Amino acid sequence: MDLKSQNVSSRFTSEINLEKLRKMAAELILPGRFIIRVLNAALAFITNVLARILGSNLVRCHFHLLLSALVVFGPVLSFWVSKYSIFANRNHYLYRKFLLSTWSWTCIFTGSFVFLFSFSARRSPSLSSRHLSRLAAVGFLLWGCRRLLTLLEDAAGTCYEPLAADQDGALVQGSGSSGQPLLLLHEDQTKASCLKAGMVWRSYEISQDALLLCFCCLLLVEEMSVFGSYLTQAKPPQRPPGAPLKIIFLLCVILLALWMFLLLCLLAHFPKFPSQQLGGALGCLGWRGLYQGWYRLKPSWGCPGSPGEGLLSITDNSNKQP
Repeated sequence: MDLKSQNVSSRFTSEINLEKLRKMAAELILPGRFIIRVLNAALAFITNVLARILGSNLVRCHFHLLLSALVVFGPVLSFWVSKYSIFANRNHYLYRKFLLSTWSWTCIFTGSFVFLFSFSARRSPSLSSRHLSRLAAVGFLLWGCRRLLTLLEDAAGTCYEPLAADQDGALVQGSGSSGQPLLLLHEDQTKASCLKAGMVWRSYEISQDALLLCFCCLLLVEEMSVFGSYLTQAKPPQRPPGAPLKIIFLLCVILLALWMFLLLCLLAHFPKFPSQQLGGALGCLGWRGLYQGWYRLKPSWGCPGSPGEGLLSITDNSNKQP
């Protein structure tokens, strides 16, 4: 009898302990669920607001005008910015980590958004691949354009070696500075090899940084503008947008703000007229030819189609406007 009573009491004690653990776990889970719900509600609210702003006709039809005004009048800020600002240093972290790889960051975030958006809307790998091919075409165009600009700059530029005078008045080779005369000409030198050798390169150029930043800003707006129509369409989508898609959308918005900030910093702290203006104009021209021209054609094997083509349940007439 004593053994049986001990076994019963031990079982009863273990059941009580398990019940206490369950209650403690439930008490811990409830605040976590509440926090998650609050975060999801905040994420949904911020996403809806930004999607509506980027999807509005005002932004979609006039964002390129805002960007053009920024490129044209941005250098005026150089009269007021401080030369001791952290952004006046070309070796700043933002310039080294983001500006030198502008297209890589844009391709990663925009490609992730396009894939999740298209797959969430239709769950069709072929349709997702067709929409991703837009980024492949943009990457090929930017690569060819940068190569062409580099070749033209190497062909039109000249490489000089600074010469300094010693105490006897003879000219000797030296590192020199901007105030020293540039007398010794080196032919058959490219810009990369000239600067690597510590010499001075002079040529007319088109700013590739301004080209990339302007094109990537316009690309981000074009690709994200259809997300607002997707959220507000009359017929519910086959699969509602989840948290990963909304987070990627927010990251793309942050990237857009970062590119515009870096463009403004370049124009204000490192003005190069008219090099930056020509680069911005070339970027806008490339966007106009792709997103306002080729991508507006009927989707086929030779045309990937415009953003949102075949993904929305309703016809978005604003997406067809020039």
